Amino acid sequence: MREGFQNSGCERRPWTEKHPHDQSREDDADEFPDLQCHDSSPRLVVNHNMYNIIMSGGPPKRSPLALAVLVLLYEAPMHVYRMQQLIKRRGEDAVINVTQPNSLYQTIGRLERAGLLVAGSVGRDNKRPERTVYELTDAGKATLVQWTREMLSAPSREFPEFPAAISVLPVLTPNDALKQLEKRIAVLEPEIARLHARIAGSHFLPRLFRLEVELLQAQARAELRWVEAVADDLRAGRLTWNKAWLKKAVKELAQHHCDESEGV
Repeated sequence: MREGFQNSGCERRPWTEKHPHDQSREDDADEFPDLQCHDSSPRLVVNHNMYNIIMSGGPPKRSPLALAVLVLLYEAPMHVYRMQQLIKRRGEDAVINVTQPNSLYQTIGRLERAGLLVAGSVGRDNKRPERTVYELTDAGKATLVQWTREMLSAPSREFPEFPAAISVLPVLTPNDALKQLEKRIAVLEPEIARLHARIAGSHFLPRLFRLEVELLQAQARAELRWVEAVADDLRAGRLTWNKAWLKKAVKELAQHHCDESEGV
C-alpha cells in the first residue's frame, strides 16, 4: 500500500474460527495475510452486517469511489477530509470522480449502512473541527477484494459520451464533424504529454503504483490514433455524407431490417 499504510489492530495470523464463507476467507488469507483481524465473534459481525444490508435495500452499488474509500480505510482508519487529501495527493482524482463535494459523504453513508465500514472515534486536529474517524469492517475487507477481482476481470459497460456522439455523427456536416474532431485532437495531445510527464515525475515509485496512469496514457494514445485516422478520411473525402445519401442509406437499412424480420 502507499503512504500512510498500516493495519491498526490487525496481525498476520491464520483463521481460527469457521465462517459461512470459510473457503473464500481461507483463500484470501493466503493472498492477503493483512486482512486477518482480531474478532471475538465473527458470526455476530457477519449477521449484523447482513442485517444492515437487508435494511439498506441491498448491497451498496459498486463504484470507483466506493472502492477508493474501502482501500483507504484498509490502509488505516481515517476521517473524510484525510481521504480527500490522499485522493488528490496521489492523483487518484484522474480515475475517481470526486468533482461533486457531497459524493464522498454519500458514498460513505451507503457503505456504512451496508455494514462495510463503521464510525469510530471522533478526533480533532489542532484547532480544526471534530471529525469522525471511520474504520473498515470484515465485510468491508471481503468486499474490497471481491470488487477488485470483478473490476479487473470483467469489462463494464460505462456508456461514455464520445462513442454516443460518434454514433450520431451524421447530424453534423462532414466539415463540422472534422472541425470538432480536430478540437479533440488538440485536447488529447497535451493530455498525453501531461500523463507522460506525470509518469516520468514519479519514477521513484514502484511501477505497481503507476499502472493506472500508464493505462490512461495508453488509452489516450489509442484514441488519438483513431481520431486522427478518421479526421484524415474526412479531409480526403474517403468518409463523407449528404442529405441525399443519408436518405438512401436509411431507406436501404429499413428494407434490410424488414427482410430480416420476414426471414428473407
